[in-house]
Amino acid sequence: MLTQLTVRDFAIVEAVELTLGAGLTVVSGETGAGKSLLVDALLLLSGTRADSGVVRAGCERAELAAAFDLAALPAVRAWLAERDLDDDDQCLLRRVIRSEGASRAWINGRPVPAQTLAELATQLVEIHGQHEHQALLDRAAQLDLLDRHGDHGTVLAQVARTAGAWRDLERQRKELARQGGSDPRHLDHLRHELAELQRHALAAEALAELEQEHHRLSHQGDTLAACADARRLLDDEGAVLSQLVRARQQLENAAGGDPGLGAVIELLAAAEVEVRESVQALDRHLDGADLDPDRLAQIDAQLSRLHDLARKHRVPVPQLAERRDALAEELASAENAGEALAQLDTRQAGALSSWREAAARLSRARRDTAARLSAQVTALMAELGMAGGAFRIELDDTGDGVPDPMGSERCEFLVSANPGQPLRPLRKVASGGELSRIALAIEVAALGDDPVPTMVFDEVDSGVGGAVAEILGQKLRRLGGHAQVLCVTHLPQVAAQGHRHIRVHKQAQEGHTRTQLDLLDDEARLQEIARMLGGVELTEATYAHARQMLERARQEGGGWSARRRMQSPTRKDTSPT
Repeated sequence: MLTQLTVRDFAIVEAVELTLGAGLTVVSGETGAGKSLLVDALLLLSGTRADSGVVRAGCERAELAAAFDLAALPAVRAWLAERDLDDDDQCLLRRVIRSEGASRAWINGRPVPAQTLAELATQLVEIHGQHEHQALLDRAAQLDLLDRHGDHGTVLAQVARTAGAWRDLERQRKELARQGGSDPRHLDHLRHELAELQRHALAAEALAELEQEHHRLSHQGDTLAACADARRLLDDEGAVLSQLVRARQQLENAAGGDPGLGAVIELLAAAEVEVRESVQALDRHLDGADLDPDRLAQIDAQLSRLHDLARKHRVPVPQLAERRDALAEELASAENAGEALAQLDTRQAGALSSWREAAARLSRARRDTAARLSAQVTALMAELGMAGGAFRIELDDTGDGVPDPMGSERCEFLVSANPGQPLRPLRKVASGGELSRIALAIEVAALGDDPVPTMVFDEVDSGVGGAVAEILGQKLRRLGGHAQVLCVTHLPQVAAQGHRHIRVHKQAQEGHTRTQLDLLDDEARLQEIARMLGGVELTEATYAHARQMLERARQEGGGWSARRRMQSPTRKDTSPT
């Protein structure tokens, strides 16, 4: 709920800091004192368009801030946490409007767009009055309130679950269709591409062997020439082998004179043997060599086809085998698509049947709840001075037959404020006062069903008086037992029902007009109720009447002591002793 509201240099307000609590808080004051400035401040903190005209004359900027306690609002805490805007159980909304027209907004000290501020504020504050910022005018919010009031959560969850299952199956069908499904042309294309790859694509090992053979064949001529040159160097006339033989023979002829040459002779003989074996090996290689240009051409052609396929499928040559296997799987899946589609059709028909059954139960529950809530609101409208008026919740079939998680209908709140007038959508009701009272009737009839913790009613008592005004105040007080309610009023019958009372009044100081807001104690509240009852001259009877109204409100709805929070001028006690 709203715990504190701070306003600086806003319109004719210099500085105000209000501490608020649970229950019904009423705001009163002389005409033109600025009673609705609090509502205007909350509207701006709810993300409405800012105007530089709200900045107090002579000031650079207006500053607005509202603090909320979120201890009982887990959904709001989760919303903030998802956006990294959370701060335990507290939430501070702040907005600054500069005199040149620019404005900035913050949530828990973090700058945010006004749209984000508005999105959060709809979960914290509901404003009813001569403004467009009213959640009850939104058809989605109306349907949500109807479902909450009827406690349709279980069947609504089943509707959403079955609709989700149907939509998942529909996505699978579309994906199968996107991939070609059982289309004969698509199947022929897959078969052709797979056959190409099966003819040419090789496993990694086979591809490596083919490239190695290609390398060997393409260099075979150079290899044979090198072998022939090597043999010539080893065994031609005057080559290595003949030189080794001549050297060994000369040393053997001279060995008788030098026994130490025996070791050298042995080394030369061994070298001679090695060279002869090398020559013989080269001879065998040259005799067995067979140049095969046809095989080389064949391998060239095969590698060229592989590179063409790689470009076609946009993969490296070594990955063609993987592509082949993937195409084989896709073809098998596509060939079985007919069976898969049939299975999807069966499952989807089952999901549709389950959704229709759940949606029908929800529709019956909604019709019963709509009739009951319509009658309750119509009766409350009569109590609130709109006798002969009517309220009806109309349910419209969406008509498209597609499973919707919200069910098969949408609702519209229709209202006729006066006898003989046709029912019209609530969002098209012209009178702000009537609209506020109708909203109050709806909220009272649906006590506890609206998740928004703070409700603001601006001039809800416009155009009423007497007994109707007292009943209106009682309804507001009753609503205050379930939510935090802030009501701007000019009627003592309504003001007397408040658990707390704020008085707004203007002061002229040094040529400047300032608005003051006082949170009234019991004595000051008695004086304010008397002023609202009696005007300029306050008599003993006026004070007695005021005491009677306050005491009756306490007895009927329970007491609620208030203490002064705001700075206010020293008042002269004008009540009788």
